[in-house]
Amino acid sequence: MFRKEIYIERRQKLKLDIKNGVGIFLGNSESPMNYAGNTYNFRQDSNFLYFWGIDEVGFAAIIDFDSGEEIIFSDDRSMDDIIWMGPTRSVAEKAENVGVTITKPFREFEKYISKAIAHNRIIHLLPQYRAENSIFLSEIFNCKPNEINKKTSLDLIKAIIKQRSIKSHDEVFEIEKALETSFMIYNYAFRKAKPGIREQEISGGIEGIAHSRGRGVSFPTIFSIHGEILHNHHHKNIMRNGDLVVLDSGAESFMHYASDITRSFPVSGKFTSVQKDIYQIVLETQTEAIKILKPGISYKEVHLHAAKTIVKGMKNIGLMKGNTEDAVESGAHALFFPHGLGHMLGLDVHDMEDLGENLVGYDDSTSRSEQFGLAFLRLARPLQPGFVLTVEPGVYFISALIDQWRAENKKSEFINYEKLEKMIGFGGIRIEDDVLITEDSCRVLGRPIPKSVEEIEEICQN
Repeated sequence: MFRKEIYIERRQKLKLDIKNGVGIFLGNSESPMNYAGNTYNFRQDSNFLYFWGIDEVGFAAIIDFDSGEEIIFSDDRSMDDIIWMGPTRSVAEKAENVGVTITKPFREFEKYISKAIAHNRIIHLLPQYRAENSIFLSEIFNCKPNEINKKTSLDLIKAIIKQRSIKSHDEVFEIEKALETSFMIYNYAFRKAKPGIREQEISGGIEGIAHSRGRGVSFPTIFSIHGEILHNHHHKNIMRNGDLVVLDSGAESFMHYASDITRSFPVSGKFTSVQKDIYQIVLETQTEAIKILKPGISYKEVHLHAAKTIVKGMKNIGLMKGNTEDAVESGAHALFFPHGLGHMLGLDVHDMEDLGENLVGYDDSTSRSEQFGLAFLRLARPLQPGFVLTVEPGVYFISALIDQWRAENKKSEFINYEKLEKMIGFGGIRIEDDVLITEDSCRVLGRPIPKSVEEIEEICQN
């Protein structure tokens, strides 16, 4: 938990943007895996954490934007709870630690909201992503659970995005704590991945490191010799000589701030000449993209700059041809680079995605493209000091996509399908770092994790 003053200041900033109505902040409950008493690891709602700081089950809060009143709703532990879970501080003490003086039993939360609805007050509700919370709120609002998100407050959503997008010094410090765990994860993976080992032996070790140093992983680990599958959570393959493996992983600090790093490396410890060629294209793309990051530049512009770097590299090795600008404008690069360059990072690995990707990553001056590949860009808006984002270009050889484009003779003026045939089965390569936008430039966060060919081969063979 941060200092009390930080949470007070955050709520005060919110009151400057929202002038009237009642803001609802519903914390998360526990979710059962296979029966009620056997639950998944608890994860508090990120917006509740940001404004109220209490990382426990059974909490809700409101801000009355007319009067300025703040109330936390929860119940002190019963003796039965104490027997099973141990004693804890009172709700009043927990509230005082985040600068709130009024607390009420949880049952009063429903009564408070129902009364506000009855008096036709403006209700500021955030989007719900958990079924149990949607059901609970739908009963208060007298609607179907799948209709609760029709009642969300765009004003509150935009005010929170405005505030959470700019990371404070304390938040950046927490992200770098998570990145220190990532540093350890990658040193482990580089050294332990060997031919003959099943992927899950490494992915299991990664999760153990993350749990030993913080709250665990910030998203399910991607560790696979099939790097062409962008979000591949299958870990059953046995690694062989000649395989490339993609590791995309992140950790959460004890305060739930996330890291998100990707490296691609040869299982044998040595890149083949073809692997090295593709790897150098991706590395140059990432390096060049980071070089131009600064306040005011749109991330869509940075993405397109990365796409042009990839096209130039693919032309140099004969997999693409034609004019680079025209190729990118047509979207031909998306055969190899079908995703966006990166996303915001903070309390969520895709920060604030629950509030709406278009609202977080786009603005009035930047609209989402409908072009294949570019349409997947999660962040496109102009950058501001305090943004923390990922830079993660990649090159992939997705056989089903290549087959479809070749059958349609799609973008044949830019793609050398004859030579591309030899790349089927190559897999994919992605490189990712987390970057803070500063007042006039940017800073790559965390201790440097090896990513040059020479560095990776040295550490993998150690």
